[in-house]
Formats: sequence, structure tokens, C-alpha cells
Amino acid sequence: MDAHSPPDMELTLRTLAMPADANPAGDIFGGWVMSQMDLAAFVRANELAGGRTVTVAVHEIIFKKPVKIGDTLCVYTSIKKVGRTSITLNIEAWTRRHYEHTREKVTEAVFIMVAVDAEGNPRPVSEPR
Repeated sequence: MDAHSPPDMELTLRTLAMPADANPAGDIFGGWVMSQMDLAAFVRANELAGGRTVTVAVHEIIFKKPVKIGDTLCVYTSIKKVGRTSITLNIEAWTRRHYEHTREKVTEAVFIMVAVDAEGNPRPVSEPR
């Protein structure tokens, strides 16, 4: 974790905002940012659950600042709570602005993931695949 990373969070995903992800004003669509956050939640929850997880809820997604074409989007995760079948994660999306060294938090949310078996039924988080 570098000096610009949020404390107690893990960098889980990093990607580049491209022109195809933008509206005519040059801002990246919020749905694209949310999908990157969902991917990060999936990666982190799958590691913890030891298998497949699915998104069941997203709470309090807050878009604080726009993401622009050329920004590097860094998505950080932390485990908030582990239940019998669910994992609740705090997710923060930060940008490194194009050709700058500063980072800004642009979006935050709470994602709830559920561990599932091969048939898609909930399974205990600690149960192997």
C-alpha cells in the first residue's frame, strides 16, 4: 500500500478509463465505475469464501467526483463483516488523474456478496467448493 492508499484497505483492481466508457462530456459513466467496484468485490469475496460468490446487494453508493478519460481507477476493498453465507465489503474507488501523481476518492459503497455452490444455492463461507 502506498502513501496515497486508503488505510486498512487492499488494492484489489486497477484499470484505465477509456473513451468508450465516457459520455459526450468526457465523464465516465457511473455504471462503468460501479461495474469495476463489483468486479473488485467479486475477486475479494471469492478469495475469502474459497469459491464462487454473487452480488446480492449494494448499499449507499456515493459518487463523489467524476472519473475522466485517461484516469487510472484504483478500487480498494476491506472486509466489513462475514456472516454464515455472506460477506459485506467496504469498497472505495480512487483515481490517479491522467498525467498527475495525486489520487482522489471518487466513489464509495458497501457490497454484500453471498457464497454459492455449483447449483447457485447459498453455502457457508467456510465450506470448501
